[in-house]
Amino acid sequence: MASLVKKIDSAKGIKSFVIMMSDEENVKDVATKFAEANKVKNTVFAIDNVSGPKAYKIAKEAEITVLLYTGGEVKANHAYRKSDFNAAAVEAIIKDLPKIQK
Repeated sequence: MASLVKKIDSAKGIKSFVIMMSDEENVKDVATKFAEANKVKNTVFAIDNVSGPKAYKIAKEAEITVLLYTGGEVKANHAYRKSDFNAAAVEAIIKDLPKIQK
């Protein structure tokens, strides 16, 4: 996930955020350490409960979901299990970035 966040964080014309969905008490510390360790500068980190924001329609079986949207409209939805989230998945997401860049 770090490679994806770094690539999106440095992309021009994109405002990004990561929502860590967890009921664990230390999730804020995990998010802070992740951002610091990966030198994330432009991406906002947020925390939500395990079910996530209802409006995003997060797939329940997905452990990682990446939504690319602009103007309130989802342009690409990528959902993965951790075991399927690899370099090819990151590249598929990056390939969709032009759908939301101005």
